[in-house]
Amino acid sequence: RLLPLLLLLGPALGPALGQGLGQTRFICTSVPLDGDVCAASALGTGSAEELKGTVLQLRETVLQQKETIMNQKETIRELTAKLGRCESQSVLELPGEGKGRKGFSKNTMGDLSRPAAAETLSQLGQTLQSLKTRLENLEQFSRMNSSSQTNNLKDILQNKIDDLEKQVLSRVNSLEEGKLSPRNESEERGKIESTLTSLHQRISDLEKGQKDNRPPDRFQLTFPLRTNYMYAKVKKSLPEMYAFSICMWIKSSASPGMGTPFSYAVPGQANELVLIEWGNNPMEILINDKVAKLPFVINDGKWHHICVTWTTRDGVWEAYQDGTQTGNGENLAPYHPIKPQGVLVLGQEQDTLGGGFDATQAFVGELAHFNVWDRKLSPGEVYGLATCSSKALAGNVIAWAEANIDIYGGATKWTFEACRQLN
Repeated sequence: RLLPLLLLLGPALGPALGQGLGQTRFICTSVPLDGDVCAASALGTGSAEELKGTVLQLRETVLQQKETIMNQKETIRELTAKLGRCESQSVLELPGEGKGRKGFSKNTMGDLSRPAAAETLSQLGQTLQSLKTRLENLEQFSRMNSSSQTNNLKDILQNKIDDLEKQVLSRVNSLEEGKLSPRNESEERGKIESTLTSLHQRISDLEKGQKDNRPPDRFQLTFPLRTNYMYAKVKKSLPEMYAFSICMWIKSSASPGMGTPFSYAVPGQANELVLIEWGNNPMEILINDKVAKLPFVINDGKWHHICVTWTTRDGVWEAYQDGTQTGNGENLAPYHPIKPQGVLVLGQEQDTLGGGFDATQAFVGELAHFNVWDRKLSPGEVYGLATCSSKALAGNVIAWAEANIDIYGGATKWTFEACRQLN
């Protein structure tokens, strides 16, 4: 309640003080809020102890105010951060025209909100249907190999699988009925993904009995959910290439966009060679960040065979779907050879060499027979691959074989069926 009072004595007070006071000086004293200022002026020559006490009290007041301001600033920062998180979760950014556009090279897709509950339920339903199909295949295999040991193993694992599937379905029902608040939705989603990963691992354990009875290339990779941790890595890098043909079997019904079937990054260029379908954009092939739109129509949940060929001379490219050429063009990164010593990833798009994965760009579906050649295949060779001809060639740069692929994060391998259905 004390206020500092500065009394100016001397010429500043005018002639009423007289001319004999000598030089001007300042006296600092304290006056109560309801005190008499004039009376306080008479006490201006108070003791040094009183003046010292006033100074200390003023200093303490200033420090208290400074601390209050700092606390308010911290509160403002926290509220601003919370507001930003709320806005990022409630506003879905619209995709651009294509991955090669401005602002798309490094953080290639931006930060999109997590899939809505409806999309999550749809993905989980597709995953569970895929698991049931795999279980049916395993039962057929078990009947063909009806040893008591195999049947006992199947029964034990089947019971564990059933328990896990009930847990997943229970959590799906909770989501569907709206029992989960936004606060714990993220935690619950993590539990679901963890359970599904465990379920896939159980099935993979059961499928190990098939591996000894199938060719090394008769397998497929399954990416059941849009995550930033499920992927496969090709052990071998690409050499310098002045032409290529990349072919694969692919199956997906993910929407919008199936994601990134493969990406090849080299030091200094994360988008050296990428195949991606993002949002409502058509599938694109990127070479050194240059983009060509591909006329593929494959997002129907059925197996399709696709091939893309390219030569550095004039950047000429061709696209094949199910053995038939569906498009072509030129000026795609002309006279730029594909650089060597990079990292080839299946199922994720790389923003940095070997990493920087974003769940919004992840591939959702199944992939098989990924082969790479350092030349353009002829239309006849592509047709042979699409029809599973016994004379079909394996890639001379990357050949599809289990020994050449490492899988991470719950992606799984199991027997490839598309060629069996065609034959």
